[in-house]
Amino acid sequence: MLIVGAGLAGTATAIRLLRFARRPLEIVLLERRPDYRSAGVAYHREGNPWDHVFNIQAGRMSVFREDVLDFVRWANVEADRREWPARWARHEFAEQGPAPRRIFQDYLIDRLAEARREACPGVVLVEADGEAVDMEVRPTGVGVTVCRLSASGPGAGQGPHPCLLFAEHVVLATGLELREPPFASEVLTHPSFVRNPYSAAGVRKLVALPSEASVAIVGSVLSAYDSAGLLLRQGHTGRIHLVSRTGTMFRTYPADHEHGVLPLPCPRALLEPYRNRAEFVARVRSAWETACSTVARDHPGVHPAVIAERVAKAWEPYLPEAIERIPSAELRRLLDEFGTAIAAYRVGAVEYTMGVIERAMDPVAGPVRLVVGAVERITSAESGRLVVSVASAERRHTIEADLVVSNFGREWDYSRVGRPLWRNLLRRGIAVPHRRTGRGLEVDEHGTLLGPGGEPAGPVSAVGALREGDEFVRNGRTGAFAFNLASIKNQSIAVAARVVARLELREDGPAEDPRQFRGDVGDLAEEAVRGGFEEAVMLEVRRLATRTRRERELLDSRVDACIRSVDGRPAFPGNASSRDRLMRVAVNRAAVARLTDVSVTPRQLRRQLGIADAEEAGA
Repeated sequence: MLIVGAGLAGTATAIRLLRFARRPLEIVLLERRPDYRSAGVAYHREGNPWDHVFNIQAGRMSVFREDVLDFVRWANVEADRREWPARWARHEFAEQGPAPRRIFQDYLIDRLAEARREACPGVVLVEADGEAVDMEVRPTGVGVTVCRLSASGPGAGQGPHPCLLFAEHVVLATGLELREPPFASEVLTHPSFVRNPYSAAGVRKLVALPSEASVAIVGSVLSAYDSAGLLLRQGHTGRIHLVSRTGTMFRTYPADHEHGVLPLPCPRALLEPYRNRAEFVARVRSAWETACSTVARDHPGVHPAVIAERVAKAWEPYLPEAIERIPSAELRRLLDEFGTAIAAYRVGAVEYTMGVIERAMDPVAGPVRLVVGAVERITSAESGRLVVSVASAERRHTIEADLVVSNFGREWDYSRVGRPLWRNLLRRGIAVPHRRTGRGLEVDEHGTLLGPGGEPAGPVSAVGALREGDEFVRNGRTGAFAFNLASIKNQSIAVAARVVARLELREDGPAEDPRQFRGDVGDLAEEAVRGGFEEAVMLEVRRLATRTRRERELLDSRVDACIRSVDGRPAFPGNASSRDRLMRVAVNRAAVARLTDVSVTPRQLRRQLGIADAEEAGA
């Protein structure tokens, strides 16, 4: 089992595989950048100084959806604070409070180590450094060409030359790709230009900048606030220009904000036939204003700052049907134009980040100015400073700055990504850019990559940013929720469970190819509802959510006993029949569906699944 990419998505999937596997399995977790291991671009220490905090509250950062406060408990009880700065070393983390982004890497490392210790015998993890550059699907798996491979663990080797690894299944978890800003082609190597503010070099430039220097930050979304906030917290007094094409600013979460799901009615206006862009936008705006007014009237306990979030979340189940009515070309135009606004409606930021930005935007004395317009070009002046040319509907003007920070963002079109892996995967037809949105790749409902004809390209799954377009059109996930931690939690569960089930069925014999049993599994589950199927599902949910091997093994035995007695036969030890194996697949699928149900909050989920503690159960 090979996972390409050991950032958040890859690590979360490895944790689930280590927990779920019941038979010997070697999991290779491959990462091309050692500093990104268990972190990725968003959380690695060198690119996240202590003032960079999570955009959302600490209580929403657990890597386990079924264990809401795991991260907060870890930060307060388990984290090694010996090298933390005093203000954080003495800090008691709260569910609704902030937390520094860089400590998330330590959290993921600890949880991966725990999953490794508690894995079943024969289930091993190999952490390897190297870059996957090519893949070839074969009848029994995938051959993966890896450069600069070095690893530790059972079966690991070392070598400077490209080598071929063979895996029965591959999970692609390569994270966010850096987008090339076309307006900055002349200054990419200029010492006063920061292409990646989350790199160690980018952070050093920001920290070393004289306090009176003039700065232009391209973008006004959450990543731009990180750069501006870092400067302001270290006493920056010079002008900071936030250059935004749309002028969108994010909201500040109220201090007591808690994630919630409201049962709002379906916005029927969105399901009318698509006529044209102007008519559709007007229709959506009218339905949106009505929904927001309804929340304000019927749910007075919802803070005005998060009404938009509540409506956006409530609309998610209905968006796929609405999106089906929009022609692909129009859908792409709408996403390009309104993508930032959609993201701002769906999520806000904690006061720790937004407070310093909002105070600095005081129109009289604040050093921060919002400049609305599109950046056309950045050039170098004779003085050595950079000149940013901005165009808006009203006028064109220039900003001369000592430092320009680009938050132009990620590349979501994989046909433009220059890395060898993506060039080769697209050339071979193993990966296909998402046809409807152009964002991410074509995958099926299980996250399996689809080829040019819409058929599974092989035993290759995707987790994280690669599924952005599919999450949008299939599940209505908008903004960063199409590829961030919230989506990754569910994707890691579903992909790991499906991979383990397929490998186990393959071991049981060539006739047990799960593709043969798609109808049979559903029929068996429906037939078994009258028996002990429901009890087996709830036990399987608990098994999937359990961290200790001993308890998982006990639950596993109870699940098997339930399955053997579902059709009225006595529960007795012995080799599982074909029917029992298929029933186990049905039970597992039902359990995964319940564990990944996004129509409820994590706390509601825990109560529904019977895994809430006494305090939560009484809430």
